[in-house]
Amino acid sequence: QVQLVESGGGQVQAGGSLRLSCVASGTFVSINAMGWYRQVPGKQRELVAIRTSGGSTQYADSVKGRFTIPEDNAKKSVSLQMNSLKPDDTAVYYCNADNVYDLRTFRTYWGQGTQVTVSS
Repeated sequence: QVQLVESGGGQVQAGGSLRLSCVASGTFVSINAMGWYRQVPGKQRELVAIRTSGGSTQYADSVKGRFTIPEDNAKKSVSLQMNSLKPDDTAVYYCNADNVYDLRTFRTYWGQGTQVTVSS
């Protein structure tokens, strides 16, 4: 079993910055990708940004140039640096660990979610 523990988030004014962090703990051999999704009430959860173990990154068009996932040499944590925040970025942000291998199977795990609120 793997646990994803998130930290960061909170409230900030438009144009400000926040940093989210997520650490994976438990028994596993490898994680293929870690990243962040977000969700607002009444809408589907959407991809914000991911980084694979090979170093590839993918960002939603709406956050390109503003959000960054730094590289993690330990391959078991992920951060999200959010700059130039906009009110439309307000959402619950979820950490995701995809294709987590524990010598028996591959699973996907989610964090508990952290609220990000951007005021205008």
